[in-house]
Amino acid sequence: MQSKKAPAAKPAQRVIKKYPNRRLYDTDTSTYITLAEVKHLVMDSEPFVVRDAKTNEDLTRSILLQIILEEEAGGAPMFSEVALANIIRFYGHSAQGFMGTYLEKNVQAFTDIQAKLAEQSKTVSPEMWAQFMSMQNPLMAGMMGNYVEQSKSMFDKVQEQMLGAFGLKR
Repeated sequence: MQSKKAPAAKPAQRVIKKYPNRRLYDTDTSTYITLAEVKHLVMDSEPFVVRDAKTNEDLTRSILLQIILEEEAGGAPMFSEVALANIIRFYGHSAQGFMGTYLEKNVQAFTDIQAKLAEQSKTVSPEMWAQFMSMQNPLMAGMMGNYVEQSKSMFDKVQEQMLGAFGLKR
């Protein structure tokens, strides 16, 4: 009786090895890849980890920051100098841990809103879409204004709770 070998299960997370020569090796495809290709993995929501080939140290954050740096350097940057300076000021500050979580939750909320809009737009006719696009700037400004106001309100509530925990008032 012949036994059939089941195909090897694909790992849940793609492993990319970074070599000292700065090259990235995708163990899933057994090929060297570029930073642009790593960006495509991010854009496709493909789970991956970047590991140092010698030490096995997790370098994923470093590679993601490198992608952000390249994106910021080319074309239209997402972050203004003021925003970047404000982010830098939180390093070493007592609110550093809180700020990371705060930013992460806000980016996730914005992503969720964007996904809902994309899902709803699938049922929109080309004529309706053209009309919507002509109103986009005021609509987006209003939506972002509401979002920022909700975000500020959430931040104020958390700040009140933090101060209250230490018996302080604003």
